[in-house]
Amino acid sequence: MESNIKAIASAAKKASLALAVASSDEKNRALEAIAQSLTDKTDRILEANRVDVENAEKNNTPAAMIDRLSLTKERISGIAEGVRQVAALPDPVGEVIEEFVRPNGLVITKVRVPLGVLGMIYEARPNVTVDAAALAVKSGNGIVLRGSGSAINSNRALAEIMKEAITGAGMCADSIGLVDSTSHESVNEMMAQRGLIDLIIPRGGAGLIRNVVENSRVPVLETGVGNCHIYIDKAANYDMAEKIVINAKTNRPSVCNAAETILIHKEWEDRLPALCRALRDAGVTVHGCERTCELADFAVPAVQKDYEEEYLSLDIAVKVVDSIDEAIAHIREYSSHHTEAVITNDESAAQKFMAEIDSACINHNASTR
Repeated sequence: MESNIKAIASAAKKASLALAVASSDEKNRALEAIAQSLTDKTDRILEANRVDVENAEKNNTPAAMIDRLSLTKERISGIAEGVRQVAALPDPVGEVIEEFVRPNGLVITKVRVPLGVLGMIYEARPNVTVDAAALAVKSGNGIVLRGSGSAINSNRALAEIMKEAITGAGMCADSIGLVDSTSHESVNEMMAQRGLIDLIIPRGGAGLIRNVVENSRVPVLETGVGNCHIYIDKAANYDMAEKIVINAKTNRPSVCNAAETILIHKEWEDRLPALCRALRDAGVTVHGCERTCELADFAVPAVQKDYEEEYLSLDIAVKVVDSIDEAIAHIREYSSHHTEAVITNDESAAQKFMAEIDSACINHNASTR
């Protein structure tokens, strides 16, 4: 296994040298070839994915994880469209960030260049196989992909199709490498490939991310899980709030920017029962604070874990707060710093929320999705 992973990383490193100097047209042709091949070979992908889904069902995998794992014609079409969108982006390689002239006439220019080889370690989401590879090609980087065992057949099919596509477009197939082993040792071995892999990106649960951050010998770009919040301010519009909450929770509850906790200002309590009923009618189990349970007697009493939880299912915590400051304090304590949203028509409240919350995405009057 060690020699195999080292060989994959070495091949990707060698291929990355040519990819780093490839023209925008060459990279975009490769991406268009990937998108077209994904569309043309949808049946091949679905057959491989069917095996993974059946295995997951036999292993009593939670429904949310099976949803993440599952591919359909529509999802494959969306993945292919995502590749085309990457192709349409401006080429980041060669972009001049800064240029200045020293007093002696020396011109100094700061230019974007590829990193070299990226290592992607991720769990049961085969779309990441394509997303990560497409972004690597666009940015002139080789990539080594290591997905989870639950998606191994899907990942093999996707990687093979992409490698065939870029080869046909004149690019080295080794630019995209897939680690076929799904053992824990393969993760450890990837993390040891300093000098061949230049950056590792873990994408998955808290345990995976923590393991990579704490043990990798290769630099790590840390990602996070998605315990996402929506704060409904006293100045919120009810119709807007209900639509946003239902979308944020039910659009696709198994993904990391689905809402997990709703914080509602106490002056909005008269509309809280209607919101909880709307969630219930959409199939969502409401885990409520004491006040929420008083107003919506079908709610399940919330416990501490409910505020810490990334449900990834049709469950949501609902808590009444006395002020925007209490909402902000709650989010600061429990958030994973992924995505939060504020619903309000009070511009000053929105600005306060967005200034005081430290998350990657902060939305005003928009779904976390």
